[in-house]
Amino acid sequence: MDVIPPRFRPLLKNVVFVVEAEPRRPGLLGLYEGRPLTERSVSEPARMPDRIVIYQGPHERLARDREDLRRLVRETIWHEVAHHFGISDPRLRELGCPIKLDGATPRYRPGAPLGADTEAVLAEIGVDAAELAALRARGAV
Repeated sequence: MDVIPPRFRPLLKNVVFVVEAEPRRPGLLGLYEGRPLTERSVSEPARMPDRIVIYQGPHERLARDREDLRRLVRETIWHEVAHHFGISDPRLRELGCPIKLDGATPRYRPGAPLGADTEAVLAEIGVDAAELAALRARGAV
């Protein structure tokens, strides 16, 4: 979540971020599910958390490499967080949001199967061979 500057994080205290394999509607990279802060009142009762869903499959198919994948995910997170703050898609386009898929036909390339990069990602975050073997033994990887 380092993509979100610290000054904005307290305003996301009732938002959960979820990664799902594929969207129900083709063409989505992410989805904000909730009521924007600009439409809420301080007198409203407590509510379930808003959700920001990031779809793994479309990101992996669109990305040219690992660095491009990181960029796409960061931009999608920002896009969905903007909806939480009440910024609409037309306003995001005015502001120059870098993700513009409406009217376009994205070119997809086949992605790796879900979980294919798990060991590489674990190695990147410092999981050594012994820890990885233990995770495999427990069926976690």
